[in-house]
Amino acid sequence: MRVLVAIVLVAGLLTAGCGGARGDSILDKESLVVGVRPDLPSLGFRRPDETFEGFDIDVARYMARRLGKDIRFIPVFAADRVPVLRDGRADLVLATMSVTPDRKTEVAFAGPYFNSFQDVMVRTELTDVKAVRDLRGRKFCAVEGTSTAKRLQELHGMTAQLVDVKNYDQCVTLLRSGAVDAVTTNDVILAGLIRQHRGLARLLNVKLSEQRTAIGMRQGDIPGCEALNRAIAEMYQDGTARKLVTKWFDGTGLDMSIVEVPQFEGCD
Repeated sequence: MRVLVAIVLVAGLLTAGCGGARGDSILDKESLVVGVRPDLPSLGFRRPDETFEGFDIDVARYMARRLGKDIRFIPVFAADRVPVLRDGRADLVLATMSVTPDRKTEVAFAGPYFNSFQDVMVRTELTDVKAVRDLRGRKFCAVEGTSTAKRLQELHGMTAQLVDVKNYDQCVTLLRSGAVDAVTTNDVILAGLIRQHRGLARLLNVKLSEQRTAIGMRQGDIPGCEALNRAIAEMYQDGTARKLVTKWFDGTGLDMSIVEVPQFEGCD
């Protein structure tokens, strides 16, 4: 009898450790906690009344409706996106989170739900700046928890001084004062800042590298990942994706000529 009990206990532990086990999937939850940025205009932004708005917010709400779930948002900054998933504070993260090999060792990804590009934003009066090379040796704002500024330094022959800050509000302050000359990150982040601070800066539209923006989630939830991928495909097929891109980025200089469903990472 003791042997039988031991076998049952071990089997139960093994089942509980599987990603598809009941209770481990977002599909088993009535309500989802979603980490979103509070500081990025047009993407994830917390209004004075403490509600959230932006492209990522609307995508998250679309996902929740397709899954038949209630949704609650919590604010996360760049450096918090992986930790809030790993410690269970959030079920999902939609916060301009690009798929990278390092992140895939710690969390899983559904999607991507949008393909953007690393771009550069410069002060409007820098009319002599036409390309990235024109910014050699200049000062760039770099936000903690992001890797785009460091990728800029890796370009052949490119030199840049990085000024580290905690968020993009500080980048805008430094850009306005002339303490930095440019900001580099995902083009949609830059477009949102341009929309909020009209006349301050412009996009170079150089498309340095593709940024595959995906939904961060805990590892092992294959059914949840597959359900999210189906919802993302539907978002593009029914025209919602294009409507949201136009709603939040029209008039910013962002190239919106191609809005198509990204190639998914796959759920494993």
